[in-house]
Amino acid sequence: MSDTPFGFNRPGDGDDDKPQDPFKAMGGDMQQFAAMLHRFADMIGSQGAPGDPDAGPLNWDLAKNIARHSVVEQGDPSIVDAERRQVEEALRLADLWLDEGTTLPAGIQKPQAWSRSEWIEQTLPVWAKVCDPIATRMVESMGGALGGAGDIPAEMQAMAGPLIGMVKQMAGAMVGGQAGQALGALAREVVGSADVGLPLAPDGVGALLPAGVDAFGAGLEVSDDEVRLYLALREAAHQRLFAHVPWLRAHILRAVEDYARGITVDLSGIEQAVQGLDISNPEAIQEALGGEISLQPEETPQQKAALARLETTLALVEGWVDTVVNEVAGGRLPGAVKLAEAVRRRRATGGPAERTFATLVGLELRPRRLREAATLWRTLTEVRGTQGRDAVWEHPDLLPTAEDLDNPEGFAQNKSELDDLDISAFTNEDRADEGGTDEDGDDPKAGS
Repeated sequence: MSDTPFGFNRPGDGDDDKPQDPFKAMGGDMQQFAAMLHRFADMIGSQGAPGDPDAGPLNWDLAKNIARHSVVEQGDPSIVDAERRQVEEALRLADLWLDEGTTLPAGIQKPQAWSRSEWIEQTLPVWAKVCDPIATRMVESMGGALGGAGDIPAEMQAMAGPLIGMVKQMAGAMVGGQAGQALGALAREVVGSADVGLPLAPDGVGALLPAGVDAFGAGLEVSDDEVRLYLALREAAHQRLFAHVPWLRAHILRAVEDYARGITVDLSGIEQAVQGLDISNPEAIQEALGGEISLQPEETPQQKAALARLETTLALVEGWVDTVVNEVAGGRLPGAVKLAEAVRRRRATGGPAERTFATLVGLELRPRRLREAATLWRTLTEVRGTQGRDAVWEHPDLLPTAEDLDNPEGFAQNKSELDDLDISAFTNEDRADEGGTDEDGDDPKAGS
């Protein structure tokens, strides 16, 4: 019997007296293999356990950690008391001014100042709802691509099943890494909770990020107080819509989900990388999973309809906010015109909303729709007044369509349709008779 224990040579044979690496045949040394296993454990171990409310196709713990690391790395100081007071006072004053510009009551019960890390923590639950549908597609596609990689001998079939399950967990971790990078980049640019037009803040919360406010105002030659107050007006206006248009939150999130269902995942880069891949080599799997992932919308009538509905709704939200805020700020803030132009310029150059949707959902918002929506709301105010304009938010059936955005004057002038409409037909009691509400009290037909 050989006295060479487990692949290590006997001492005393010249250069061969050093232990030989038993993992060299796998393409690396023992330390690299151990480090790789640690990376596997970190990524898979942080995946949500069954029954965990945060569990899902995307590793949100990893996404959060990556996002927070990226903002802390570039500096994310805690909010000091003076900053907190400035933000809270600006949000309260903004709500007082907005009382004169809209019939919708105040929506902020808890004004807050957030650091960038706090923005990530506070908005993550909504991002999970928005991103999980497309994350599911990505994880399944990546797992399927790797599951078919290489020829697995019959005797390894029993082992392959659990390994492919691990690969899907790895895919969830990789997609989580992408989401974390996108959210970290967004956190470094946002000024509040409503920059991207989604209801990201918890109920009753309105928030500004002092660091984002400072960055927005840099170079504008407008006082810090004016910049903060203008952005507080925009935040408070968003929160009025989200708080007092009961169907809007579910309508937007369902529109995003409907759009995400029609996204195809282009894994051509990854599929090329896994051709002939040895599925027993975890390091090669990790490298393959790092390939380029492209999200492509399907050119089907359903997908086009979902896209039009989502773009129109988001544009209408932003256009209404623009109209109300600029009307209120115009006579009070000397720099209001300059600040409004800064917001428009930010959008036109591809602001955080466009980039984040493109990365996480495969959607790029078009600034043209936002401009047209603002034109429609301004025209509606001139023709119907503030009350008539805000009455359009009574029910999703009253909202302008994509075609109406092309002809805002025609929609605004068509008063008879709105005047003759019996709004009482859209009360909660009647909606309950038509199908009830979901557990959150939202209209289940709102996203249709």
